[in-house]
Amino acid sequence: MSKNNNVTEKESAVIKFVGDSGDGMQLTGTLFSDTAALFGNDLATFPDYPAEIRAPHNTIFGVSGFQVQIGSIKINSSGDFCDVLVAMNPASLKANLKWVKKNGIIIVDVDAFDKKALDKSGYEENPLENNSLKDYKVVEAPISTIAKESLSDLSLSAKAATRSKNMVALGITGYLFNLDINSTYKFIENKFSGKDIIVESNRRTLAAGYEFARENELFETTFFVPKADLPKGRYRNVTGNVATAWGCLAAAERSGRELFLGSYPITPATEILIEFALHKSLGAKVFQAEDEIAGICSAIGASYSGSLAVTTTSGPGFSLKSEAIGLAVITELPLVIVNVQRAGPSTGMPTKSEQSDLLQALYGRNGECPVIVISASSPANCFYYAYEACKLSMEHMTPVVLLTEGYLGNGSELFRIPDVENLPDINPPIAKPNDPEYKPYARDPVTLARKWAIPGTEGLRHRIGGLEKFNIEGNPTTDPINHELMTKLREDKVKRVENYIPDQTVTGEDSGDLLVVGWGSTYGPIHTAVKELQNEGKKVSQTHFHYIKPLPKNTGEIFRNFKKIIVCELNAGQFVKHLKIEHPEYKYLQYNKIQGLPFVVHELKEKFNEILEEK
Repeated sequence: MSKNNNVTEKESAVIKFVGDSGDGMQLTGTLFSDTAALFGNDLATFPDYPAEIRAPHNTIFGVSGFQVQIGSIKINSSGDFCDVLVAMNPASLKANLKWVKKNGIIIVDVDAFDKKALDKSGYEENPLENNSLKDYKVVEAPISTIAKESLSDLSLSAKAATRSKNMVALGITGYLFNLDINSTYKFIENKFSGKDIIVESNRRTLAAGYEFARENELFETTFFVPKADLPKGRYRNVTGNVATAWGCLAAAERSGRELFLGSYPITPATEILIEFALHKSLGAKVFQAEDEIAGICSAIGASYSGSLAVTTTSGPGFSLKSEAIGLAVITELPLVIVNVQRAGPSTGMPTKSEQSDLLQALYGRNGECPVIVISASSPANCFYYAYEACKLSMEHMTPVVLLTEGYLGNGSELFRIPDVENLPDINPPIAKPNDPEYKPYARDPVTLARKWAIPGTEGLRHRIGGLEKFNIEGNPTTDPINHELMTKLREDKVKRVENYIPDQTVTGEDSGDLLVVGWGSTYGPIHTAVKELQNEGKKVSQTHFHYIKPLPKNTGEIFRNFKKIIVCELNAGQFVKHLKIEHPEYKYLQYNKIQGLPFVVHELKEKFNEILEEK
């Protein structure tokens, strides 16, 4: 599809689709993102939807949104302020107006701005009529009417026809950005394969929105974002949850172990379970348990039997799994626990992201109970850190907690699909049949990992369970000296993992006025903010942690070269507490946000500049 007249080329653009929970904003944003990705744009997305299952219609509580930044450059975050906001009702406009750039474009469904909807959203006057939007370019389109008229000859009720209004909005936005909606048609056909009436209604309304924008010249100028200069390869717009599942599947293939997932559905981690279930042909065994405890215990059983065992959850479920994690620690069995963090405590805000479970991952168990803790920092690298979690767990015979977040799990970015054969080798220490030197708790002298004895292997009978075991021999014992020895061995085994992880790196100069420290999903906004300050001549650098327990060996060497260190987290300061324990010789500043929302670049830059200007 050729570009429209009066086209302005943009290096990047931020688009946000918002509406009521039933308006299909997640699907609209996903289709827009997939179409841009197929063209060749780099991108990052941020789905943001309410925790309420059925929030009252046309209320602020029910607003669902999907934000995407597309670009011809490397995109590290979903963006701060929107170039374009598509608002399907008054409530969504009111909730999101603060995120629109001055002179930004606002596309509204004018049909939705009736008195009842305005009242429920808290507007005393219609914002389309009182000049309150004078700082923006407002495009009023009868989106609901277009949907109904384009489907008038199909056997659909008015209510059913109105459900397709999101496709009208997508068509209008597709025209604005000169996207090839023919590729969007293909996405629709694949998604709703076999549901001919849904495919036809979505195709019609998508085309109707595009043609309405073109025929009525809704925009003074349209936009074109050129292709990004990406390395050659096969790409997929992938969410963090899907990437996590793929990483574990790849690890199973490379290690020669069958994969077992024992899990219980929980927001925002459920999609990992769903993705595993789609790949039984790859040997994945998926057990949807009756509760969180059954999920992890089944995984421990599978690990005992020789499988790569995984369990997935979020904060409340992670709490329930804590006793069983201790069982995996004392039995010294490999187990990967994926925690897609959300805002807490208790049920908290189930659909909102937060880095709220780090201290729980590090210390939230009875007894001296060490585990390896690592984290992913983008939807795409969830693949690599899931793979790494599996590798470390099997090679060191201990549980690994992989921390992702709702922002990563639900968000997406372009992922260059790797060749599995090029991924690092995984070599589990499998005990050989009839090994005369086999003892259940005899250890590798370098890693301290014990051998993995697969049940049924001749000559490897041994006792296992939650009671303390006698070193080497493995018989249950309450001997005090032995308990202290085994406690130290388990801790030292995790500590020695620092010899098998990469050194910590710095983005920017190795010394300077300010070092910005982050972990997890904060990478993109921090990286962008730091790069912009570096371009302004500021002596600011960034170091981002993926390995948390143990920390990389050179962590202290990095810290000592900066005048000030600030730790940025989406919690009240959990990683900084850990750093104060591991490296108490340094003073740490903090910048924390606990709103269920990611950092945005401008707020980080303001904070960093404030610190730099302090004497």
